[in-house]
Amino acid sequence: MRILQVSAELFPLLKTGGLADVAGALPAALGAQGCAVRALLPGFPAVVAGLRAPEKVGSFTTPWGEGVDIVLGELPGLGTAGGALQAYVLMAPGLYDRPGNPYHDTQHNPYADNHRRFAALAWGAAHLAYGLDAGWSPQLVHCHDWHAGLSPACMAYWDSPQRVPTLFTIHNLAYQGCFAAACFADLGLPASAFGVNGLEFYGQVSFMKAALVYADHISTVSPSYAREIQTPEQGFGLDGLLRSRAAQLSGILNGVDASVWDPGYDALLAHPFDGRKLTGKALNKAALQAETGLDLLPDAPLFSLVGRLTEQKGLPLVLGGVEEVVGGGGQLLVLGSGDTALEHALAAQAQAHPGRMAVRLDYDEALAHRIFGGSDVTLVPSRFEPCGLTQLYGLKYGSLPLVRRVGGLADTVVDTDLESLDDRSATGFVFDNFDTTDYRRAVRRAFALYRRRADWSRVRQNGMRIASGWEQSALRYRDLYASLLS
Repeated sequence: MRILQVSAELFPLLKTGGLADVAGALPAALGAQGCAVRALLPGFPAVVAGLRAPEKVGSFTTPWGEGVDIVLGELPGLGTAGGALQAYVLMAPGLYDRPGNPYHDTQHNPYADNHRRFAALAWGAAHLAYGLDAGWSPQLVHCHDWHAGLSPACMAYWDSPQRVPTLFTIHNLAYQGCFAAACFADLGLPASAFGVNGLEFYGQVSFMKAALVYADHISTVSPSYAREIQTPEQGFGLDGLLRSRAAQLSGILNGVDASVWDPGYDALLAHPFDGRKLTGKALNKAALQAETGLDLLPDAPLFSLVGRLTEQKGLPLVLGGVEEVVGGGGQLLVLGSGDTALEHALAAQAQAHPGRMAVRLDYDEALAHRIFGGSDVTLVPSRFEPCGLTQLYGLKYGSLPLVRRVGGLADTVVDTDLESLDDRSATGFVFDNFDTTDYRRAVRRAFALYRRRADWSRVRQNGMRIASGWEQSALRYRDLYASLLS
């Protein structure tokens, strides 16, 4: 099967979140299952710099009159067995060659023409689906998140006797790619597409809704999240539409790229380790404490949080539970960036608890590896969480996840209690309510288990043994592709 994967990010070239990890790992996993996958990406500077041997395969003009070239090249190390991934890149410097991240300028303001920038990506997918590259055409187009969400709409209105099916994967329904109604004129779609049964969403244009309406099938990144987004609480206004498409909605868990995340072979760790020999884990902890200015306390449980510093990720709970951690004799380490008020509050808490709490207001991929490799507990107390990769990294690196029972967190972490200790299924700590009381209780349970070192070791090994790679998920995607093509 020939699959075109459309996304705005792809690790290791460009990453702002878990989407990039998925887009970077899935093609190789699908390749191992017999799929021929090529990627389509916007020509952001980091993407263009990573592309090898690019050759122009064609060009097209956007609905607003801007010319776009499409080149085909190789991304080394991202194909099956470490080979190269074939990738198409949209060469349009006026749209993509800018400072800042893919979506915001250096002042964190969304680019005013984001609707054009990602409409170009969608039309690029449509042109490739319907013959722009004479040497290769996809049998199916797999689009990731709102940035690629207009692709199914563009393809649905393409004048062709033969339809190329589309799969759209929701990575986070909260981010919907909404723009003013006036932007619709730039998109190149018929006027009838701007309506309740099309892109219109409370008077705006929604790229996310476009995908949910026009894609042949919808998937999301965990079975629990697939159910949750059909409810008013987590549907963000789209739950009714998703319920109407429940027969075409699947939940497939994300996996972990073992070529990047494996504590036994991770070159970013000073001391690799595995579940049978954990000496390196203790050495990594000491090195991490020294690096981040924490007191060198080998017997203090080290709690960590890596990710976006937002309300969704449960940062208010973490802030409300600082005293529970440091007062109980533990340490807290936070790495990430996001909401300015939360950043300031975390920095103030770190200043109030020197040696016991440290905060790095940035994202540092190498430091993230060292944090998972050295910490004892990985905090993911999210309000909602489509899948979550952080808890999977924590499991793999022997850092027990402490999570809220929601979305993919509920699907991947088994709470520690007497029963799960007895049957050896326990892998972490799970709480139910998004409130400080429940969160603090989970923290206390983590302390209690930490003092029972034999039980702690058993739960840690349970988590490290879990098969969290992409193999089973890639099989499910392959089967889903086959059903759409049949």
